[in-house]
Amino acid sequence: MVNKNFVMGLDIGTTSAKAVIFTKSGQVIADSEIGYSFLPSLEDHAEQDPLIIEQAAIKVINHSLKTGNISGDQLTSVGLSSAMHSLICSDKTNQPLSPSITWADRRSALQAEKLKSGGETRDIYSRSGTPIHSMSPFVKLVWMKETDYDPYLKASKFLSIKEFLTSRWFGEDAVDFSVASATGLFDIHTLDWNDHALLTAGIKRSQLSRPVLPTYIFQGLDPETASKMGVPEDLPFVAGGSDGPMANLGIGAINPGDTALTIGTSGAIRQMASCPKTDENQNIFCYGVSEDLWILGGPTNNGAIILQWMKEVFGDEELAKADEKNEDPFSLLCKKAAQSPPGAKGLLFMPYLNGERAPYWDPNVRGSYIGLTMKHKKEDLLRAGMEGVIFNLYTIYNVVEQLVGKTTNLYASGGFARSPLWVQILADIFEKEVHLPVSHQSSAWGAAWFSMLATGEVNDLESIKEFVPMQEIVRPNSSVTSRYQELYAVYRKLYGQLKPVFDDLKKLEG
Repeated sequence: MVNKNFVMGLDIGTTSAKAVIFTKSGQVIADSEIGYSFLPSLEDHAEQDPLIIEQAAIKVINHSLKTGNISGDQLTSVGLSSAMHSLICSDKTNQPLSPSITWADRRSALQAEKLKSGGETRDIYSRSGTPIHSMSPFVKLVWMKETDYDPYLKASKFLSIKEFLTSRWFGEDAVDFSVASATGLFDIHTLDWNDHALLTAGIKRSQLSRPVLPTYIFQGLDPETASKMGVPEDLPFVAGGSDGPMANLGIGAINPGDTALTIGTSGAIRQMASCPKTDENQNIFCYGVSEDLWILGGPTNNGAIILQWMKEVFGDEELAKADEKNEDPFSLLCKKAAQSPPGAKGLLFMPYLNGERAPYWDPNVRGSYIGLTMKHKKEDLLRAGMEGVIFNLYTIYNVVEQLVGKTTNLYASGGFARSPLWVQILADIFEKEVHLPVSHQSSAWGAAWFSMLATGEVNDLESIKEFVPMQEIVRPNSSVTSRYQELYAVYRKLYGQLKPVFDDLKKLEG
């Protein structure tokens, strides 16, 4: 008899598919990642080929098994995680009629503004927990309806990328609560589709998948797909959720007072709650996860991509040194930024190079250096940029705290956590100890844990905390926290004062 000692998390992200094989105690045995890109397109488009993503997902499962020298028969289950807000128009045979339109696609910005100016916005948000924004599939569907988008007119089904995969692999249309919540079409109070939102979007319930719990088990994997993956046809695949709640679970941030902060290319602040809560200013999302668990928070467009931009603009010297010494250019940029004192000599940076979602949900907002003088050097511009990303997340964090109460534990993950300077800035601005996990595979581990819960191998969510080892705890430096609070008081004023300028500049583009 084959020993079934392992569990897999499959995470379908915006830029790559990742498969991670764990022991049942959370040790990473093997992982594999296959990237994919956006389709070449016009401005404001952000589309991907769903069939290419499917092939990447199939291959990455097979590659991870080969990397770990593990047979597919040794897996007990696969837990699923995916990025939110994707939308695919599909025919009834699960053939795509459109690309996968991602959260970053901004063609529906006008429809978002029209919905906001109407009288129904508050009701739509209070039911869905999804701010009205071009990221939302609900808003995208309104755009499709108003523009007679051909795939919309022909579609039998509207699917997220994860539903697209499971529909093709298992012949069943089902969607977990958190992915459904992120569409803006789902009622977070009844945990069912919102008929009023469907009417506004011009679609029918029959065109949407059946909402299911995160522990729902897909069975009967398509034989050809199973063969390509290298797994048995009867291997349970578990619905899991979107990458946000899966990351919270995988990092151990699941109890009241546990806040998770993630900075990858973009970023987010999230906290779990035992009941749905919405923000009267509609700045924060609230998505259902299970029948007794919701997740609240705010996403930012502007995370480590800011450092990427700074590398391109300021980083010639670091790029040359990196090539010469075979070092990471981002590490060299962080070392340079560390030469500037906390507060970057009174220089502030608004990190809105890609517009912004939370806390302002404003596509017109722009990035800005405030307070630039002749005394400022490259290290100050770099440090101010890193601090600006954290100041923005701190603004989101304050709104979340108003809804769910004070944070007792702050957990951080994502690529930024590899920079000791950036993590210290986080601790100093938030005035909180920052818990860093050993593994950065939090979404995959959260999905894997849900799969073990579904198959009866674990009894609850809370006990995952025992299997999330922490690398270290970074404590705030009391000698600089007051300095940051003074700077934040100035930073907090900037958006309101500069918004009219940003709106005028938007009109002058091109």
